Amino acid sequence: MKVVLATLAEDGIPPGQALAGSGLDEAALANLATRVSYAQSIAVFRNALALARDPLVALKAGARMHVTAYGIWGYALLSSRTCADMLDFAVNYRGVIGPLAQMTHDPSSDPPSCGFRVLLTPDRRDPLYRFALEFTCAAHLTLGRDILGDAFRFSTVRMACPAPAHADAYTGFFGCQTLFDQPGNKIEFDAAWMNQPPSTQDPITHAMAREMCQQILLRLDQSGGTAARVRHALLEQMPWRFPNIDAMAEQLALEPRTLRRRLEAQGTSYRQVLAEVRCVLAVEYLQKTSMTTEEIASRLGYSDAANFRHAFVRWTGKSPQEYRRP
Repeated sequence: MKVVLATLAEDGIPPGQALAGSGLDEAALANLATRVSYAQSIAVFRNALALARDPLVALKAGARMHVTAYGIWGYALLSSRTCADMLDFAVNYRGVIGPLAQMTHDPSSDPPSCGFRVLLTPDRRDPLYRFALEFTCAAHLTLGRDILGDAFRFSTVRMACPAPAHADAYTGFFGCQTLFDQPGNKIEFDAAWMNQPPSTQDPITHAMAREMCQQILLRLDQSGGTAARVRHALLEQMPWRFPNIDAMAEQLALEPRTLRRRLEAQGTSYRQVLAEVRCVLAVEYLQKTSMTTEEIASRLGYSDAANFRHAFVRWTGKSPQEYRRP
């Protein structure tokens, strides 16, 4: 978030304006103990979208994310034995950095690639979706060059969102073609990079960094990672039946009041997390199946289609029919 504020500041926008409505101030961000929730990130990024004079603000902010900005996670990447090991670590320990997008990597893919699922919103037409994706792709280009050298580049960038007005700038920024309205989000690169070991590989440093990341994830799982645990558990309940908060607390071996408190500390609630999961699933059903609105409503646990339609409009600003329409 700091790099977004710094990029906006270069455009003459003071941090106070960018932080408006987030519950954060500059002092809080300077405090290493401050944990920024996804709700707070969304508030700041939407401010950035509204305030920025430069349409490339997310790309430029992501490009500031050098490997040292990631702390121990970054040092683990730097000390990895091979590029393949580095990607495996990046995927498995991504929760340490509070990512804007979930990352996947298939070692057998041709060409090699990394996929991303945006976490801030499921709506690929939402400018926030594109903002998070631009930031993420730009950050990974910087990471690749920090670790593998300035010659590193992507061969293709694929984005599920529609092409923005500044789409022509992507080619110059990434140094490769960028395709929009794709089935998923993906960065592709030449297979030769998979055999390129980081020049800073160090097994001892990597083992130490990995252990520290394991401890961080354990702490997150026990406290700050509660919302993610709830999302995962809700998705496992599919189809058709979602537990109430008491049943969810029992499933997570927590007292209901403890679950509420931990979710509140992350700036969310059980009701909000449940709505996020339903929204993600609804978008997937609308985009990838021919299920009727009534069938989707039933699948998501709504008593009738009208209640689902009202909820979907509240989530996305569009009706299910408008969302599905090409």
